[in-house]
This record gives sequence, C-alpha cells and structure tokens, in this order.
Amino acid sequence: MGPFVPDNYDFLSRRCMWVNGPIVIGAGPSGLAVAASLKERGVPYVILERSDCIASLWQKRTYDRLKLHLPKQFCQLPGLPFPESYPEYPCKKQFIDYLESYVKHFEISPKFNQSVQSARYDEISNLWRVKTVGKNHEEIEYIGKWLVVATGENAESVVPEMDGLGSFGSQITHVCDYKSGEAYRGKKVLVVGCGNSGMEVCLDLCDNEAFPSMVVRDSVHVLPREVYGKSMFELAVFLMKWLPLWLVDKIMLVLAWLVLGNIENYGLKRPSVGPLELKNTHGRTPVLDYGALSKIKSGEIEVVPAVKRFLPGGVEFADGRVDDFDAVVMATGYRSNVPYWLQVGGTDFFSKNGLPKAQFPNSWKGKSGLYAVGFTKRGLAGASADAIKVAKDLGKAWKEETKQAKRLVSCHRRCISQIY
Repeated sequence: MGPFVPDNYDFLSRRCMWVNGPIVIGAGPSGLAVAASLKERGVPYVILERSDCIASLWQKRTYDRLKLHLPKQFCQLPGLPFPESYPEYPCKKQFIDYLESYVKHFEISPKFNQSVQSARYDEISNLWRVKTVGKNHEEIEYIGKWLVVATGENAESVVPEMDGLGSFGSQITHVCDYKSGEAYRGKKVLVVGCGNSGMEVCLDLCDNEAFPSMVVRDSVHVLPREVYGKSMFELAVFLMKWLPLWLVDKIMLVLAWLVLGNIENYGLKRPSVGPLELKNTHGRTPVLDYGALSKIKSGEIEVVPAVKRFLPGGVEFADGRVDDFDAVVMATGYRSNVPYWLQVGGTDFFSKNGLPKAQFPNSWKGKSGLYAVGFTKRGLAGASADAIKVAKDLGKAWKEETKQAKRLVSCHRRCISQIY
C-alpha cells in the first residue's frame, strides 16, 4: 500500500500527501473518464485540476455556439451514455450538463485549484512526486506509485509569432476568449486559421452581421458533416471495417465533391494526402462543414492568403495586397503543456511537443507507472478508449499491490505470535 505520510506532515513548508492508487492530473473529459473507469474497478485515486471546475476548457474557453462536431455516440465517456433526449450533435451547454451528471453518477471529487508545478519520478523511492500550488499559494506534494497525465492536447492556446502583430493596435483575441460575434457586429474581422474553429467563428460572425475574412495559409480538407442525412464520420468508421484506408479516403473525397462541389474554386486547396491518412500521420483534422462553405461561396466570408505582416490597423498579405481590419481572431489552435511540468521519468515517453512519442494505439502507457490519456488526436472516442486501457492495467497493478500488502500483514502477525 506504500509508506504512510500523514496529511498534516510539513516538510520545508510543504504538505505531503500519500496517495493510495494513481495520481490523475486533469479533470477534463479525459481525466473524468479515467476516474470513472478506476472507480468501477475499485481502484482509489486522486484527481488534480488547476481550475475551479471540471472541463474548464469547455466551460471557460469555448464560444457560445459550439456543438460537438461528431455524433453523440462517438463522444460519450465510458459507463454512461448521453441522454436519449439529446440531439445528434449536442451543444456546449448540453455537453457540460452531461459531464456534470457524469461526475455525480460516479461520485468523482476532483481537488480543484491545484496547479501542478512539477511531476518527477524519484528513482530512489520508485515513487512519483507531484508538486502543486493552490489558490492561496499553499504548496502540496502528492506522492504515489502511478501517474496518469490527462491534461490533453489542448491545454494551452497557441499564438504564433507574426511580424508586426504588436503594432496592429486594435482588438486581437485568441479563439479561446471569443464568445460571440455580437461584440463584432458591423466590424471587419480577420480570422487567422481555417480549421473547424476558424470556420465556425467566421460563420458566427456572419450571423451577427460582421464581415469576416479567413486566412487560409495551407491546404485543407473540407468535408460535409453529413451526406444525405448520414454522418460522414460514422460512414467512414463503417467503411474502415471492410476497406483499406486509401480507398475510404477516395470514397470520402468523391462524396465531398458531390455534396460540396470543387472547393478549390473558392480558394481552398485540398492536400495531396487523403483526410484520414493526413489525420493519422500528422494529426490534422478535416473540417466538417455545416454552413461556412455556403458563406464562402456567396462571398460573405472572404478567403485570403497567408499574412506577411501586420500594420497599424491593417494587414499585408503574402500576395502583396493590404487591407484594413477592426479586429483579429486567432483560430491558431492549442498545444499540450506537459513539457512545462513533467520532469524526470517522463522525458523518454513524451516528446518536446508534449505528445507521446509512441503512436496510437500504443500511446497510453510509459515506464515507471506513467500513463497518458487524451493524446491520441482521435477526440473523445480516443480518450475514452485509452481511459479504459489505463484503468484495466492499473486495476491489475492495484490487485497485486493489495495482495502483497495482505501477505506482509499476515507474515507480520505470524512473527508476533511466534515471539509471544
């Protein structure tokens, strides 16, 4: 069971807490999926969350009109399906309500406001030591045999270095701080990024009578969210059971052409690699369209090339054109924050970009009791699959651990009886 460290033990002004079972970092969907799966197997755990709520990315850093891009059956967490009353693509509020009910159902109690400063593997004691700082600057060190990293791929927003960005002077917002196009009504807005977030923000700006221009620097796959009432993703999953990936890619592109037409006519160049292959090899998710493309075709969303540099109140593009804008929204994505706090013991498992070096489906387990959930680039379905694998593995380890502890107690009792 491990050494006993009392809760009020103070070592160099830091409280130390022994954790029976794994230390789970992150109370987003990935961390909650791990906690529920561990609970079902009778494995104790502690779940640490830097924010004051579960799923803080969803609750605090997403725009109001956000919906799940995939059908709900591909987004539910282990052990609890979405309510039948939910639509095929639940909205932000519905998803958060589902997560809250998930926490209640499995009696998950994260330790909130615990910002992890460092996590390192102590090779002398063969234990993980996780240092956190709380809301009132109190420091706690959690000590245990296993560490589950569930902070995910989208822990920190990314704003790339761009020439002259500081001189623009007007409103510059990352998409994590964008809530609604209402604040941009009547304004010319440059949206940097053409992924799902960039497309959806542009659509939201149009619906609120703003004038968006979308920067398309690279090639991009745009697929219809549905084909004749059937989810494109669901269709791809079905076809992958029977056909090779390259053939499924070709079928998807033919269907996309039939439904959307030739998108290259509107400044959107398709990559030479198919959408599924590109997702598997580079983690680039295709855009699932449900309205933005029609706005591009009508000219309500203008497609512009890469930004060469920012000017005071304006932008110079790669083709030499200069235009004025009232605001900029950076739909430039997110990244893992693991490299900032994971120290000795994790460097051989995570790469410099904070993602596991091993590819799916082998990216969930490292050495020395280290696990990862939510880094598959396969959304909530990938996180759920990894959570179940991690819980099964930890369930076996916990059983062995408790057996050894019982044997030690039994041996200790026999020794005492022989002495007396």
